[in-house]
Amino acid sequence: MMFRKTLCLAIVGLILSGITAMASDYEKEASAVAVAEKWLTTVDAGEYAASWQEAAEFFRNSVTKEEWEQIMKTGRKPLGELISRKLQSKIYKTSPPGAPEGEYVVIQFATSFKNKKKTIETVTPMIDKDGKWRVSGYYIEIEDETK
Repeated sequence: MMFRKTLCLAIVGLILSGITAMASDYEKEASAVAVAEKWLTTVDAGEYAASWQEAAEFFRNSVTKEEWEQIMKTGRKPLGELISRKLQSKIYKTSPPGAPEGEYVVIQFATSFKNKKKTIETVTPMIDKDGKWRVSGYYIEIEDETK
């Protein structure tokens, strides 16, 4: 009888720890999405230098402010004004390819711009050295609009 009671308590403990871990990942994802959306409003406003300044140290060490501004002026600005942006997916990761170990959330948005109706924006916030979520990566994929 004691064995069954101990086993039941152990199972309940495992279930609760799993639920806690899921809730924790959900909270991390929610925080990262909020940071990504705020950062994207800076990019949408054409404030590329400010978006670089707000980004994670990893991001700023990968590209200079001047390089980032040029990339955005030639790659993002021609897409035109934001029409809509809808959260498509968010995935918590601790070791994405090409990045140091850490806590990341890879977020994808289905986005429509004035000059390109179908794009996927991938924004990857990470926990920076100061413990705050900051964007560590940004990528725009332009979808084939003939499909």
